[in-house]
Amino acid sequence: MTETERSEWSVPERELMAHVRDRLDADEPAMVATVVDVEGSAYRRPGAKMVVSPSKGGVGAITAGCLESEVRQLAEQVLDDGEPTVKTFDLTGDDDVWGFGVGCNGIIDVLLEPLDESIRPAVEAYERGEETTVATVVASDADGVSVGDRATDESGDFPDEVEAAIRAADVEKSRTVDVETDAGTVSVFVDRIVPPAELVVVGSGHDVSPIVDLALNVDFRVTVVTFRGADGAKERFPDADRVVATSPRSLADDVTFDANTYVVVMSHNFIDDRLALESLLETDVPYIGMMGPKERFEEMLEAFEEEGVEIPAADRENVYTPVGLDLGGGAPYQVAHSVVGEALAVRNGRSGSHLREGTKSVHDRATAE
Repeated sequence: MTETERSEWSVPERELMAHVRDRLDADEPAMVATVVDVEGSAYRRPGAKMVVSPSKGGVGAITAGCLESEVRQLAEQVLDDGEPTVKTFDLTGDDDVWGFGVGCNGIIDVLLEPLDESIRPAVEAYERGEETTVATVVASDADGVSVGDRATDESGDFPDEVEAAIRAADVEKSRTVDVETDAGTVSVFVDRIVPPAELVVVGSGHDVSPIVDLALNVDFRVTVVTFRGADGAKERFPDADRVVATSPRSLADDVTFDANTYVVVMSHNFIDDRLALESLLETDVPYIGMMGPKERFEEMLEAFEEEGVEIPAADRENVYTPVGLDLGGGAPYQVAHSVVGEALAVRNGRSGSHLREGTKSVHDRATAE
């Protein structure tokens, strides 16, 4: 795999969505491959996407490299036919048709479809930071309903009984649901497209850049907050989505914090960090990572108590200090991996423990009612 192929394979989801938008805006032909069902184990779960276009090649991935070359080869046929189709790839048998000991050990259904304007509402919602649902027919024996028919939160023309069944499914994780209609059975892939969470890094030291770098690559939107108008902050963090210069007391006024925001406080100034923490505890953020030892946090709590500021135990549960997972190592990128890994684990409702010690699936699996 060349360096270019590696970078195209591993792009964050928001880069993939931007690529979809660019192809739509340029009115260039492209094919979208989406995993719509998995039986057994697979590297990626339903909803994973890959875009293939004659001008730009392949961007994104639906496996760890097992099927991408095959999908590229199928793209020309799909674009020539102009019709969506679903292909099933069986990676469970001893006869390794699609790879050489690929190790996925699953059966993967992939929807291959020409890119068209029906997906634009979902892309635009994603870029606005809004969740959306895209429902696409992947199999049908009902008259008037064909593979590729689509409805989104904002548009669609499914029969009423199909739309009602999709709404009743109340899907949290992308999955395929079977809908029984008077005309026959319709299988619909209900894709929950969730925008990236926001990671706000409060600080301007040299240790901020590695965190920005890693956070962007795991699909956080990143805002860097500096205090006292740190000189050249925008130039120092060019890859951050936003750089805000404010003061600790004005933090909540100048930056929007909600339940989809994760914060790392690392100004390395005791008073600034304490004031920032006081502001953050009044918001809905589920994660506040504080750089520094436990003793430093205990000093903050004592200072709050002396000032008559009470912090309920429930709010303290959202404060993670010392910040990060116990990975060992103290180099800047080692620390950044620890910090970003913890924020990602909290975001995904995981503990950050060893996978071999777990009793649940690596991937959250959607279950039918």
